[in-house]
Amino acid sequence: MKKGAPISALFVDIGGVLLTDGWDHQARRRAAKHFKLNWTEMEERHELNFETHEEDKTTFKDYLDRVVFYQKRAFTRAAFRRFMFAQSTPCTEMIALVRNLKAKYGLKIIVVSNESRELNAHRIRKFKLDGFVDAFISSCFVRLRKPDADIFKLALDIAQRPAQQIVYIENTPLFVQIAESFGIRGILHTDYKTTHAKLAAFGLQNDESVSVKPIERA
Repeated sequence: MKKGAPISALFVDIGGVLLTDGWDHQARRRAAKHFKLNWTEMEERHELNFETHEEDKTTFKDYLDRVVFYQKRAFTRAAFRRFMFAQSTPCTEMIALVRNLKAKYGLKIIVVSNESRELNAHRIRKFKLDGFVDAFISSCFVRLRKPDADIFKLALDIAQRPAQQIVYIENTPLFVQIAESFGIRGILHTDYKTTHAKLAAFGLQNDESVSVKPIERA
């Protein structure tokens, strides 16, 4: 693969790349089973509310009121919140890889992610993402969601790097294609090994000797 211009920044998704998805289809199914909720009804309500919630146009309380607590439940909001947040786990190899490459090449690291405010803040704090990420272009902060192309325009403005010097790591094909339409080089993430190899092909060789602190788990 031709390397082209040297890479000076990485755009990175959170869910499915640095961490597991925070509140995806499978997590919601687990919640419905655990709390004995009507899955179909819960999912219909989620689909009607998640976009505005991820754009921070409805609060976390509003989301729970509309999707779960629209009727009396045998469990509390606090219990449901704890279950939701417990679904997030780190992709430790990917976090180490990004941190190593930042340390070795002086890369700017920009997150471009669709997440709700409370969940996003929890994930940033718990997994110490702010220890190596330079800016979070999260849908809840900027009120834009992928696949809106404007979120990538904003990320480019914040990064202040030429598109040709940026690699975007993302696990959704459409979002990779949109980023590539701006001249950004995309990597469709499926696993650590293939992403590691693709980054090396772009000239970002991982130095395994660079040590990174392990992610602390609660």
